[in-house]
Formats: sequence, C-alpha cells, structure tokens
Amino acid sequence: MWERIKADIQAVFENDPAARSKFEVVFTYSGLHAIWHHRFAHWFYKKRFFTIARIISQASRFITGIEIHPGARIGNRLFIDHGMGVVIGETCEIGDDVVLYQGVTLGGTGKEKGKRHPTIGNNVVIASGAKVLGSFSVGDHSRIGANSVVLQEVPPMSTVVGIPGKIVKRDGVRVNRLDHGVLIDPVIEICRKLQTQIDEMQCLCEQINEIPKLREQIVNLKHQLEIERTKNGGVSR
Repeated sequence: MWERIKADIQAVFENDPAARSKFEVVFTYSGLHAIWHHRFAHWFYKKRFFTIARIISQASRFITGIEIHPGARIGNRLFIDHGMGVVIGETCEIGDDVVLYQGVTLGGTGKEKGKRHPTIGNNVVIASGAKVLGSFSVGDHSRIGANSVVLQEVPPMSTVVGIPGKIVKRDGVRVNRLDHGVLIDPVIEICRKLQTQIDEMQCLCEQINEIPKLREQIVNLKHQLEIERTKNGGVSR
C-alpha cells in the first residue's frame, strides 16, 4: 500500500511542474485525495457493501469536486490535475500512467446495463472538458483534446479532437504527453482545403473572364486579315 501511495505522489511530480514539495502534494492536491478515497470505497464495493461505498464516494465528491463511482477500476499512477468536475462512471476502466484534466467525463450514453463506460489504455492524456461516452476503448499513448466529445473507439497512438471527436493519426509516433494544447484541428484543416479550392476556382474564373477578350482579339485579327487581302487583291488587278 505504501509503495502505491509513493507512486501516486511521484506521478504528481512527473506531471505537474507546479508541485514543490511532498507536504504540499499530500495536503493540497484534490485529485490525489479523490484517488485515495476511491481506493477505500472500491474495497467496500468489491465486498458488496455498496451503500457504504457510495457514501464514501459522495463524501469525496463533496470534498474534492471529483466524482468517481466506487465500481470504477483505476490503474497505477493516475494523475488528476485540478480535478474539479471530473466524473468517472461505474464500469469505467483506467490503465496506468493516465492523466485527466478538470471537467473530464468518462461516462455512458444511455440506461443500458452491464459494461457501458469507456476503457482507457495506458499513458493516455485526456484534456480539459473532454467527454468520452460509451463502452469502447481508448488505445495506449493516445490524446484527447480539450472539450472533445468522443463516441467511438480510438486506436493506440492517436489524437482525437472536435465535436464529435475525430481521430487525427500522427504516423504512429508518440507525441509529448503534456503538450495537449498543440493539436491538429480537423475543422481548420478542412477550412484550409476549402480555401485552396476557392483560390483555384477564382483563378479559373479569371481565365474564363479572359475568353471574351481573346475572342474580340481574334475577330479583330480576322478583320485586319480581310482588309489586307482586299488591298492585295486590288493591287493585283
């Protein structure tokens, strides 16, 4: 148990440059408190003391602003930064070395029974306000951008942004885990492509507008040729 607590504290130092001392981390980091409360509640949940488990989780929610259902399965070294508004559902499974930012929801999409919440792989970063809804997997080393709404499976080593979430593959190369503010926006990419097409159409329209002038020049040339022919014919007579 103590080794796991030490690992939790170390995860804070690895992921938050604002962390200064172990004393500060232990007594002021609400994300850490929520994880420790959850482990206590999860123990009662596994023993089928569901009401006691829920009471503990709700008390933790009141204290930390983070709601983790006692049935959720959480791996090692989870880091919840700031944490206010984070919601983790009952059948959610979270791997090791995952980072969650404030406002993240790992929830379901309906009232179905059984597995209805996402499974988050190892080394996943989910940025502020993102919603991952449904029973599917988010692959290892993936990133989900701020305020994205993810409704389908995410392959490993992927980046997802937008509403609904769109997968932006990064050639299978793992990117900086904490650099979640620098993401490719598929909407912006589409706008850029549309602008390129508009520019091409404008060039084509300009060329089309030049056609009447070319016709006029051709007519003038024909007229001048007729005049020259008439003059030459008059001289020959």
